[in-house]
Amino acid sequence: MKPKLEACGVSYAYHSPEGETPALSHISFSVPTGEFLAVVGPSGCGKSTLLSLLCGLIEPEEGSILIDGVPVGDEHSGIGYMLQKDHLLEWRTIYGNVSLGLEIQKKLNSGACRRLDGMLQSYGLGGFESAHPRELSGGMRQRAALIRTLALKPDLLLLDEPFSALDYQTRLSVCDDISGIIRSTGKTAILITHDLSEAISVADRILVLSHRPGKIKAVLPISFSPEFDSPLKRRNAPEFSAYFNQVWGLLQKEQGS
Repeated sequence: MKPKLEACGVSYAYHSPEGETPALSHISFSVPTGEFLAVVGPSGCGKSTLLSLLCGLIEPEEGSILIDGVPVGDEHSGIGYMLQKDHLLEWRTIYGNVSLGLEIQKKLNSGACRRLDGMLQSYGLGGFESAHPRELSGGMRQRAALIRTLALKPDLLLLDEPFSALDYQTRLSVCDDISGIIRSTGKTAILITHDLSEAISVADRILVLSHRPGKIKAVLPISFSPEFDSPLKRRNAPEFSAYFNQVWGLLQKEQGS
């Protein structure tokens, strides 16, 4: 069975009149369907560059990226992208925001509207369809951003620190909510984060990148007992501190190298 995503020997550098700045060097990994992968590494190691490559915004200078065996540049309509900010349009209602992608793609039919209504109810935004983003909390805005992304039925979700703009308490709650939603839909997801606790609490595996140019330093499987079945519960699991120390140790060794 083909992996949902496969990166094969991917390298990328930024070019300017001052010279070349290597960002990523010979990155290879695969993500099976339904897996939640977290990517961590030192600041400036190329994490966001990696997401831009995975969704086809930029092309690798070396190597290839395949989704369902097809090069990402040829067909990437099945990719959903959540950014650090929700980027909701303040002049549109919440319903107008969550339906925007469908509207642009001319897919806002009766079936799509029923699915949107169901997601709004299921994800805690029922009754807020006519509200505007300024009337919602940060957590509610992020749930609206997720509905907007899921409305297009992506097979792969790329999450670029989607909780970083929230206060800590809201961040914990929204991370718990959104990761639960993603797992319940069976989507394949890749999360970029600076927060090691967040990575351990949501991921099936953690990919650790080195200093720039980013290389894969380690890929760590994460497994918890069945009773710890959510990010908040995982943070209280006996295994949590051991995983944290393992990832922290890898990053500390990287700083000392």
